[in-house]
Amino acid sequence: MIKVGIVGASGYTGLELVKMLISHTGFELTYLATTQGDTMIEELHSSLQDIISLPVEKADAASVAERCELVFLALPHKASMGFAKELIGKGVKVVDLSADYRLELDTYETHYCEHEDKEHLGDSVYALIEYYREELKGAKLAAGPGCYPTATLLGILPFIPYLDTAAPLFVDAKSGVSGAGKKLSEATHFVTINDNIFAYNPLKHRHAPEIAEKIEKLHGAKMNVNFVPHLIPATRGELVSVYATLKEDIDPLEVLKKHYANDPFIRIRETPVDIKSTAGTHFCDIFAAKNGNALFVSSAIDNLLRGASSQALAAANLMCGYDEGMGLPVIPYMP
Repeated sequence: MIKVGIVGASGYTGLELVKMLISHTGFELTYLATTQGDTMIEELHSSLQDIISLPVEKADAASVAERCELVFLALPHKASMGFAKELIGKGVKVVDLSADYRLELDTYETHYCEHEDKEHLGDSVYALIEYYREELKGAKLAAGPGCYPTATLLGILPFIPYLDTAAPLFVDAKSGVSGAGKKLSEATHFVTINDNIFAYNPLKHRHAPEIAEKIEKLHGAKMNVNFVPHLIPATRGELVSVYATLKEDIDPLEVLKKHYANDPFIRIRETPVDIKSTAGTHFCDIFAAKNGNALFVSSAIDNLLRGASSQALAAANLMCGYDEGMGLPVIPYMP
């Protein structure tokens, strides 16, 4: 059993990691921490009462290094890099769920802040599993993609060779409220979101450069990504619709089936996808269709799992020599 810990156990992604790790056959959960500490995990998350009882300490890199071989950092952007830098120096493998290691330096500093750990930024592996599986097997630092880029990239990447890359790419994305985290805001207030739907940061959201950067990195294509996220009155789930222009005639479903033939957690659907069918799972469901040279691709994931925590666990599995799918949830929350 490989000893692992979670720093940032109080949030939704931290909770999802705990839920998966307590029954994982290859990992032993030996350390839980927040920035405050001094509590128990069942006090932070009452749903875990009589299931698991572990102390939650104040985050300390020395304690992590003494008790863990790998740690998940479920911390906000800008908070992870200082902690990760210290842990990597102590020989601990790190899976970071924030944006701190998922972008090139220039992209990160343009859209976030000055980076504090340039030394290790180039060593990180982008944990979009289907595209970086082999690199993750030898990684010491994995950077979890954002939930929106995960759903978008898994949907559109198979089609990049067939697209007119000079034409703009339009991404219409919708996410459940849990994607905003536990911190209260006017946008996530019940009165605001109930019976409502609205866009936020249209065409200015910082996931757009992440999507564009990874398309260029994997295919060498510079694309104008127009990204518009929406908040929907659902707890969890994410639906992304991508609109692009084809340069040649293809059968979209056949392209997807061939591309993902050996990827067990990608499900190609013959009809449009929905968020309930992937809620509670690591699956990404994808559908595609065309009208002349107009391409429509739709993908659905659980924003907290495939968009964060289960993708982080899959990366950890690969980093530690385990089967990619060990401990990943596959039964959806239906109905």
